[in-house]
Amino acid sequence: MVLDFLKKSEPTPPEVKASASAKLAVWGSSGRVVWSPRDVGSLTKNGFLGNPVGFRAVKIIAEAAAALPVICRDAERRYETHPALMLLNRPNAGQTRVDLLEAAFAQLMLSGNAYVEAVIPEAGYPAELHVLRSERMSLIPGADGWPKAYDYTVGSRKHRYPAELICHIRNFHPQDDHHGLAPIQAAATAIDVHNSAARWSKSLLDNAARPSGAIIYKGLEGAGTMSQDQFDRLQMELESHHQGARNAGRPMLLEGGLDWKPMGFSPSDMEFQKTKDAAARDIALAFGVPPMLLGIPGDATYANYAEANRAFYRLTVLPLAQKVWASVSYWLSGISGDVVEVTPDLDGVPALAAERDAHWRRVSESAFLSDAEKRRMLGLPEQPEP
Repeated sequence: MVLDFLKKSEPTPPEVKASASAKLAVWGSSGRVVWSPRDVGSLTKNGFLGNPVGFRAVKIIAEAAAALPVICRDAERRYETHPALMLLNRPNAGQTRVDLLEAAFAQLMLSGNAYVEAVIPEAGYPAELHVLRSERMSLIPGADGWPKAYDYTVGSRKHRYPAELICHIRNFHPQDDHHGLAPIQAAATAIDVHNSAARWSKSLLDNAARPSGAIIYKGLEGAGTMSQDQFDRLQMELESHHQGARNAGRPMLLEGGLDWKPMGFSPSDMEFQKTKDAAARDIALAFGVPPMLLGIPGDATYANYAEANRAFYRLTVLPLAQKVWASVSYWLSGISGDVVEVTPDLDGVPALAAERDAHWRRVSESAFLSDAEKRRMLGLPEQPEP
């Protein structure tokens, strides 16, 4: 019979609980605030691998930015075929352009840095491009402060790359000259709060979806304390027979002067879901994703989904993509000596179709502009003379 061990009276041990609340066996938790580590590996584990909001925010940005159509041009013409386009369309034997770019954008979100390696034959244009993992890279500054090399470390093995073979793309960091600040770092506190709220909800379900209660021990013949052995065995019985989903609704049999007093939800318990939703919105804010696109409830900032999607592309995806393509274009031009620019093709973005149609119509109907001025305003190269 459950808890029948309490029928036996045991002598009072030499050391007893001195607190006036010793008769209450209350299960709860308290302690100081503990924050997760802020290194790239821990942030990736807690904020991307272990958090659905952070995972989706990184994925939606990386996939949207990688899928943008691009154009290659110089000051005089737009190229339909070019070595830069050929390289980007097939960067290496195992990845497509979208695969490579998605990895680069995700690295920027998770570490603030993206490293692209160029494989260059003895003479000629780069033959392959590879995205390297940011947490394995270390920068070697030269005497002038600029990077002179990069070390890539895997376990005990290390490979050093000359600086010209690495395109280092980084976000702005106000306190670091060589490394960027990742959005996930700014969202780290909100991620900890969101994960803690999720763990609290899981613990609540494991305990039959109700908060902790109290077992009051009245004792036999007026005794107000339990022996340490009785206390430990009582905890073991409760954890074995009355906690977890499989024990939900199971009646509790108490003997030997024990009385169960359930506790209702406190106001702080009821606020946990609101706290979790607020933390989710903070995570979305740090990454620049409208909460509506992540399915976060309670957000009415945007009138509809289309407006939120347009703001997402205009304020987050395009600035990030233009930054990355500007860095890659500048780097490739320095290697090959062929100055070209690879940029996103705004006319090929479905989310911006209405804006682009209005822009083209407004420019084309401006009679006071010459054809050359209209082409410049539309981002087109100058029309070659016949």
